[in-house]
Amino acid sequence: SILAASITVKDELFYGFLRPWLGQSLLLSNGEDWSRRRRLLTPAFHFDILKNYVKIFNHSSNIMHSKWRRLVAEGESRQDMFNHISLMTLDSLLRCTFSYNSNCQESSSEYIAAIFELSTLVIERRGRILHHWDCLYWRSPEGQRFKQACSVVHGFTRTVVQERRAQLLHRGEPESHTDTTGGEEKKKKKRVADFIDLLLLSKDEDGHGLTDEEIKAEADTFMFGGHDTTASGISWVLYNLSQHQDHQDRCRAEVNDLLQDRKTEDLDWSAPVRPSVRPSVRPSVRPSVCLSVRLSTRDMTVPGGRVIPQGSICLVSIYGTHHNPEIWPDPDVYNPMRFDPENSKDRSSHAFIPFSSGPRNCIGQKFAMAELRVVVALTLRRFRLTPGGVEVRRLPQLVLRAEGGLWLTLETLDNTLTQ
Repeated sequence: SILAASITVKDELFYGFLRPWLGQSLLLSNGEDWSRRRRLLTPAFHFDILKNYVKIFNHSSNIMHSKWRRLVAEGESRQDMFNHISLMTLDSLLRCTFSYNSNCQESSSEYIAAIFELSTLVIERRGRILHHWDCLYWRSPEGQRFKQACSVVHGFTRTVVQERRAQLLHRGEPESHTDTTGGEEKKKKKRVADFIDLLLLSKDEDGHGLTDEEIKAEADTFMFGGHDTTASGISWVLYNLSQHQDHQDRCRAEVNDLLQDRKTEDLDWSAPVRPSVRPSVRPSVRPSVCLSVRLSTRDMTVPGGRVIPQGSICLVSIYGTHHNPEIWPDPDVYNPMRFDPENSKDRSSHAFIPFSSGPRNCIGQKFAMAELRVVVALTLRRFRLTPGGVEVRRLPQLVLRAEGGLWLTLETLDNTLTQ
C-alpha cells in the first residue's frame, strides 16, 4: 500500500496550497519533524482526553437541534444539512480547541467566515492552473482574499496561544481528566484542559516542547481538518438514513432504548454503540475524504510487479477504493450489513480507509467518530429525516459535498426529554 509505505511523503502539488494557512504542521511536515510532532500530539487524542469532549458534542448538538425546532415551527422544515452541521462542528471545535464560545450557530463570526473563505479559496486555486504559481496567485484578487483570511485566523490563534501560555505560567496546569476518586466525580476548581493546553504542556523525550508558532500551526490544522470532514460524514449518514426509513427506524429504536429511564438525553463516553447504529454509520463515512496524495522518495514496487518511479506523485482514490466492485459488491447500494463482523473478516485492512491508512492515518479519527455518533444518535431521537425533494448530485471537493447543498426535510419528534 502506498499509504502504508514509509518511503512516501506529502507532496507540494496540492498540500503546498495549504502551507500559508497551516504552516509546518503535522499534516504538512515530513521525516523526523513529522515523527516528533506525531509523538507530541498523540497524547492529546487519548481516550481520557476525548471523554471530556463528549459533553461539548452534546451541547453543540442541542444548539443545532433547538434551531431546527424553531425553523420547523416556522414552516421551514426543509434544510441544507451541510450548512447547519458545518457550523455545529466548528462550534464544537472552537470549544474543544480554545475553550471559546463563538455562538457561531446563531450569529456571524469573523473567524468562522475566514475558515470558510480559506477552504473555498484552496479548492478554487487547485482548479486554476495559472494560480498554481505563487507569483501570479498572490497578485490576484483571490490571493489577496486568502492573505486577509489568513491574517484573521492566525491573529485569533496566536492571541489565544500567547494568553494561554501566560496563564499557564501564573496559574499552573489545568485538569486534563475527570477525577473520580472515591467513586464520585469531584467538582474541579480548575477548568478542564483543552487542545491548546495539552499542546503547551507536551514535551518530547529531551524535555523540549512546542513553540508558539508550532502550536498555532497545529491548532489551525485541527480546525481545518476537523470541521469539514466530520460535517460531511454526519451529513451523508443522515442523507442515507433519510433514504432508508427501515434503517432509520431501527437506529432510532436503539437510541431510545439506550436513553430510556434517563433524566437527561446527554450521551457520555460509556454509552454503548448499538448493533444497528455502528454499521449504519460506516457506509456513509466512506466518501467523506475523496483522495490522498503522496510523493515517492524512491522506486517502489507495487502488487502486480509494477514499479512506481522515484519522484512520482501518487493520487490514492479513497472514494474509488470504497466503490471498487471487486472489493465491495454493488458498491453504490446502501448496505450496512456489509460491515457486519462476519462479512468483514476476510476483507483487507486497506479496503476501508475513510481516515487514510498506515503511519500517517488521521490522528483525530476517534475524536471524529465520537462526535459523529453523538450527533447522529441525538438527531435520530429528536427528528425524523426524509428526502428534501431535489436530486442529490455528489460534488468532490476537499471532502465529498453535494451540488447546491444536501437538503433534507425535518419532522420534529415529541419523545424528547427537557433540555
